Amino acid sequence: MSFLGKILSGNTLYYPGCLTKFVGSDLERKNKRILQIIGLDFIMLPEIELCCGSPVLKAGYVEDFRQIAEKNQKILSDHGVGQIVTNCPACFLTFHKDYQEILGNHWKIKVNHTSQVFHRALIEKRLPLSKNSGKITYHDPCHLGRQAGIYREPRELIKACGYDLIEMKLNQKNSYCCGGGGGVQSNEQLLSNKIAQERIRQTREETSADIICTACPMCYLHLRNNSDSQKGPKVIELTELLESAINHD
Repeated sequence: MSFLGKILSGNTLYYPGCLTKFVGSDLERKNKRILQIIGLDFIMLPEIELCCGSPVLKAGYVEDFRQIAEKNQKILSDHGVGQIVTNCPACFLTFHKDYQEILGNHWKIKVNHTSQVFHRALIEKRLPLSKNSGKITYHDPCHLGRQAGIYREPRELIKACGYDLIEMKLNQKNSYCCGGGGGVQSNEQLLSNKIAQERIRQTREETSADIICTACPMCYLHLRNNSDSQKGPKVIELTELLESAINHD
């Protein structure tokens, strides 16, 4: 982006989200690396940014969520942020939809999920991917899929890596939840694990895929923790898939 373009549009903030920042730091590193490879000029505010507030809102604390949203808005405004790029579907949906609803016209920041940014870079030939082989299936995260309608971009990125994409019966708007979100993992761990194990079973029996890929750190960590390394499939996050397929020639 040119200097003038940056002045007119504001800074782009890479916002990894709490789960990525504190649990999946390797995913944060890989996201940053790909953003740099595609030439996106971004800033980060790790010491002062707050949680997006999604868990607070989902727990029913609307006024507390409003306070978090207002504080984040001021922090981002003070740092000239005009766009947020996040790899967390829950953060994406919260900034994109919930902030707009609770702050109204005061919230003017554009929000993109990394799959959208990486897909655009792929089309513009700024994301050089080498071809791989093997069978892979894709798990649609609830927040990114049926709640935000982002289905095409992750799949086209996977195909661009050369994999044979095989769909499970429950996919896209009818995707089976991983069981990790919505407070289920925190409050009903046994149920949460059973849901994840059922999704792994669907992958194995319906697709014979070697890999199950998802574009959500929550889904990735929860499915991985409930998978059997001996039986497979291997659970991988979209950023990991892309980072391993980048052509450095």
